[in-house]
Amino acid sequence: MTSCAEPPAPSVDSLWRHRDFRRYLTGQTASVAGSSITQMALPVLAVLHLDATTAQVAWLAFLGQLPPALLALHAGALADRYSKRQQMITGDLVSAAVLTTVPVAAALGTLTLTQLMIVAVVQGAASVLHDAAAISLLPGLVDRSLIQRSNSRVGALFAVAATAGSHLGAALTAVLGPARTLLGDVVSFLISAGCTARIQAREPAPHRPEARRLREEIGEGLRYVHGDERLRTLTLVNASTSFALGLLNTLWALYLLRTLAVSATAFGVVLGLGALGAAAGALTAPALARRWGPGPMMLTALAITPLTQIPLLLASLGLRWQITIGAALFLQLACAGAAGTTQRSIRQIITTTGMQARMQAVSTWLTAGARPVAALLAGGLGTWIGVRPTLTAGTLLLLVPLVVLARSPLRTLRHMPDQLPTAPGTGGDPMPPLPLQAAPAAVPPPARTEDARHDRSPGGDAA
Repeated sequence: MTSCAEPPAPSVDSLWRHRDFRRYLTGQTASVAGSSITQMALPVLAVLHLDATTAQVAWLAFLGQLPPALLALHAGALADRYSKRQQMITGDLVSAAVLTTVPVAAALGTLTLTQLMIVAVVQGAASVLHDAAAISLLPGLVDRSLIQRSNSRVGALFAVAATAGSHLGAALTAVLGPARTLLGDVVSFLISAGCTARIQAREPAPHRPEARRLREEIGEGLRYVHGDERLRTLTLVNASTSFALGLLNTLWALYLLRTLAVSATAFGVVLGLGALGAAAGALTAPALARRWGPGPMMLTALAITPLTQIPLLLASLGLRWQITIGAALFLQLACAGAAGTTQRSIRQIITTTGMQARMQAVSTWLTAGARPVAALLAGGLGTWIGVRPTLTAGTLLLLVPLVVLARSPLRTLRHMPDQLPTAPGTGGDPMPPLPLQAAPAAVPPPARTEDARHDRSPGGDAA
């Protein structure tokens, strides 16, 4: 893990020398690394140590994904109404506290699948609060002309952190066991909270009267996204992709660990290869978008994604297949990094400042709402027809987002949008972000990706 302590940054036109951007990036990168440790250790803990069945694995996934479906819209409205940083810090501290109970219970010999499910629900709710604020905070830290570059660097560094976290998780699981390995994620939440608290940029004051009900602001966000064809299309692409990958990811770890007899160490290496692909995709996204156009590039990425599932469906036991699956995951997440960075940048650029969190919340609500349904469907189909046929069905569902984007005018988009609209009825222009330099020391901080958490989704909102 890294420390967020920074020397004063010179006033240079560089994202890496922007103090608030560095603090944001350091905290969120630590969190992503920690989440990758958990992503590595938790399936091993449930499947190999607590002997979870296919149905129990599906229920664990369902409960962990339920809070975003129920709370995302509320979390987005709260983030647009109050301090995003305070909301991020609260989410981090709650996640750290609840995750600590797992190694404690394991040490006392009282850990059960029921406790893991409760932890999944509570941490899921805390992550909703954090993520709604974290993704919408970035456009306020840098100038809008740098949003795509910022997302590219965020996506790439998150992927590198995920790789490091996966390898570290595999090593710690082998040495300490999966339960104590989760303490690495606890530390990452604390680093994230500390770095977020040190961000000094002012957040724009809300333009809405405090007397307005939260549901009115939620409705405003829904109408805002539905009324813009670009936002509506990208949100539908995200939701349909999320449903397909929700079905696939529910059984993915179970399939590798049990059916293909992949060791915990090899499982971590496969996840690490995928994260390297995400880094490559995120770093090359701006260049690919300039060369081919954002629309054709995203369309190509969505077309390649179903093909990357074929090695997993054909695989059998052996090192050769493990390497092949790792290479396919590398390609899949390269598409994820490129398409995800681009679509997220488009949505942030065209969304007004006062609607950033609610716009993101609508996307999170739909994508998250699809995942619990997909998890339950995966559990039912996996029990009824088997794991491999269920993964085949999920692969076919990955064609749906491709069709949605192909039928939209966005498929021919040749240039990134360059205008940030003003919120209607705000009485003026939105507050501009701080210039690309160190934030003034005299400005006190107000009283933590896809999800800021790493996701295997090509259109993922995590990074």
